[in-house]
Amino acid sequence: MAIFLGIDPGSRITGYGLINSVGQKLEFVGCGRIKTDSDSQAERLKTIFDGVGSVIEEFSPQHAAIEEVFMGKNAASALKLGQARGSAMVACLHHELAVEEFSARAVKLAVVGSGAASKDQVQHMVKAILRIDDTLAEDAADGLAIAICHANTQASLIKLAGAKRFSRKRLR
Repeated sequence: MAIFLGIDPGSRITGYGLINSVGQKLEFVGCGRIKTDSDSQAERLKTIFDGVGSVIEEFSPQHAAIEEVFMGKNAASALKLGQARGSAMVACLHHELAVEEFSARAVKLAVVGSGAASKDQVQHMVKAILRIDDTLAEDAADGLAIAICHANTQASLIKLAGAKRFSRKRLR
């Protein structure tokens, strides 16, 4: 049994999702969005740091993962996204929680089976995998998808290594 935290970083809205991995079974724990209302980038980064920290304190995940930054056409937006991502990563490390990184393509491949899947397909599969009937915010669904990707990757690595047991303790 291990709780996985997935983080979908954004400078205005950061989505997160938590799942519990019990053997081959994945269970929904929670999800949400950290909204930043300030016009100040520094204040937004503090809100993300504090929000991710609060989620970690509430749910005590053993694993965390975050989506990698992709370079779009707007360098300024990519820079702000990178700063938001850094703020979330530092919050995890501040709580002694190591952070893995996954590309958007790897997350889509793990959840949908296609690295070119649409946002709707990802959201649909997240709801199906975790047996969620309620509507999910796009950012929260992405956070859950990242957590699913990390849990599946971890399980595959353990299986490939032929390990009989694996400790899922937090870093100290």
